Amino acid sequence: MVSDGPFTRPLSGTVHVGGAKNSALKLMAATLLAPGRSVVHNVPHILDVAVMGELLEQLGCTVEITYPPQVDPSTASTSGRAVIDVPETLAHEAPYELVRRLRASIAVLGPLTARCGRASVALPGGDAIGSRGLDMHIRGLEDLGARVWVEHGQVVTEVADRLVGAELSLDFPSVGATENLLMAAVLAQGSTTIDNVAREPEIIDLCQMLVAMGARIEGIGSSALEVEGVGRLHPVEHRTVTDRIVTGTWVFATAMAGGELFVAGGTAAHLHIVLDKLVGAGLELDLEDDGFRVRCERRLRSFDVATLPYPGFPTDLQPFAMATAAVSEGTAMITENVFEARFMFAQELARLGADLRTDGHHAVVRGVPVLSGAPVVAHDIRAGAALILAGLAAQGTTVVAEGHHVDRGYPAFAEALASVGADVTRLDD
Repeated sequence: MVSDGPFTRPLSGTVHVGGAKNSALKLMAATLLAPGRSVVHNVPHILDVAVMGELLEQLGCTVEITYPPQVDPSTASTSGRAVIDVPETLAHEAPYELVRRLRASIAVLGPLTARCGRASVALPGGDAIGSRGLDMHIRGLEDLGARVWVEHGQVVTEVADRLVGAELSLDFPSVGATENLLMAAVLAQGSTTIDNVAREPEIIDLCQMLVAMGARIEGIGSSALEVEGVGRLHPVEHRTVTDRIVTGTWVFATAMAGGELFVAGGTAAHLHIVLDKLVGAGLELDLEDDGFRVRCERRLRSFDVATLPYPGFPTDLQPFAMATAAVSEGTAMITENVFEARFMFAQELARLGADLRTDGHHAVVRGVPVLSGAPVVAHDIRAGAALILAGLAAQGTTVVAEGHHVDRGYPAFAEALASVGADVTRLDD
């Protein structure tokens, strides 16, 4: 993808936020818990959804994912629906050739263990943003009564009869571990308490779908979940929560390129800390029905960021904060507390002329008036999108290689940017 900046081309118009990638993929995995036909609405039109559909088919499901006819991204959402028919008898093996393309595929581990009494899921691939071990997943499943081991690159589970409720506590509020253990516990015999769980809106979305399927879950939205296992769940129709990371991306796009955007479907309440920092730095925000409006008429003032689990500053928006700091007035300290390799992005941002230094999980960024276009490489979804936005604040042409990463998380991102005035062109990767 190619972009050309800087503030000389302010953004103007409307962008639409569809379903959350980080929720839709887990909701699709959750359908494995109930034989029959489930429908997940508002699924984003991204590559990762297609890969999850392929994985579910590999497990024996029939999957149909449909989207509306091609539309102007400035006038309508591109989100669609996934219709998933789950058989009474599932296959239990998730092969490496699919799992390596999608880290979220580890979310089938809990449902398969609970439904089939066994599972074999390849150790996942996904983004190159640091170690994301499965220790908490494995220990939690063991506490629920499963035998778990790793062989030939597969995480293997086996249950003698049925999972049994237990008291679980996570060392860290891991989203993935929370999801897997929750989906296992809803079919376990007896009561399960999971302490120190993740509290992201996507976790709440999953809980609400599971409850609609017949699960018994208390404490939704808090740091501890209490689950009373049931013998069987039933299929449902459920609408995916809107994507707070895509929402935040459009806010940072306005901050970097200037102008005014209406973010249709964006939920400001899911980004309280992010928006508070940006408004404090000079961004203007107006809440409206079905979204909000953001305006940026001058360079922002720098602000410090420290990533933390929700409701803290999201690690997925840290690259955008760093890119914004690179063209803001003053000096910012960026602290990454979640993924140690997320600063790989800093090396690429420096190629665009950013004045920054990294030390461990800290980065000091001194703002410059304008960046300088250059060829850069996207190492993951968010880094790729942030580099494209950095290109909007750069003189000359920026070429972002490995742009397919962006398509894993953003529906028609280049086209949506172009529809609101950005000079962005999609190239063959």
